[in-house]
Amino acid sequence: MKINKTITLLMVLGLVFAACSSGPVPCDEVEIGTGENGLPDLDGCEFTFAVENAYLPFNYVDPVDGEGKGWDYDVFNYMGELMNFTPVYVPAAWDGMIQAVADGQFMIAGDGISITSKRDEIVDFSDPYIVLQQRLLVAVGNSSITSAADIQNGDFRVATQKGTTNYELAVELFGADKVDAYDEFAFSISAVISGDADAAIVDEVAGLGYMGANKDKVQLVGEGLQTDPLGFAFPEGSALVDVVNKGLAHMDSNGKLQEINDKFFSPGFTVSYDDIADVTYDE
Repeated sequence: MKINKTITLLMVLGLVFAACSSGPVPCDEVEIGTGENGLPDLDGCEFTFAVENAYLPFNYVDPVDGEGKGWDYDVFNYMGELMNFTPVYVPAAWDGMIQAVADGQFMIAGDGISITSKRDEIVDFSDPYIVLQQRLLVAVGNSSITSAADIQNGDFRVATQKGTTNYELAVELFGADKVDAYDEFAFSISAVISGDADAAIVDEVAGLGYMGANKDKVQLVGEGLQTDPLGFAFPEGSALVDVVNKGLAHMDSNGKLQEINDKFFSPGFTVSYDDIADVTYDE
């Protein structure tokens, strides 16, 4: 009898331990089903999403309520409702974000990532959710720069963010000696406003979003310099790429994606970098 009681006690303790230790299942470990809406059903799992929280209009922290907001949040929260998963947003510095995804630290990254062949060597991408132009942004009243040729033929400084296709294009067009690279996108725009730089190369949607609250300070000039498709980044071989692609296709067909694009990718978006909370990242 003592042996039976001991075995029973161990079984009970094992069940208690299992109940206490069980938690939300990561989405890269869950068996993907099909929901009543015909879309993938991820059974309530947690989907880790890397965000810089400092790249308007894609992501930022509202200092009033401390909540993360922006295009990334609206799109991925809606996807979570569609396909039964819980987004878990993890602040991550842009410099190193794509490599961190490649290393499996995050299941997905937003931040308006341009799809390039070089990046595609280490991560997988979703279908493009928007195709944009890279443009020149200058201070209002600057009539000396109306095209890339003006910078190439003049004595001008160009501001960009490190590790971006904006930076790569600036170096290609103007040479590294004319380019100043900053850790954050906001710093490059501030350099233009302050006069430390004469122009910046920006993604058009980011430029339009930034201009909503700064139309008296900066303006986009000239033709598009380069066309870039934007997509979400995943670790190579991730089954979640297909999940997100199906979510994007559904949002495109029902008009939700266009609704969110209109909200954030236009001069009507008036949040500025002065309005958002500072962000710190775990080392």
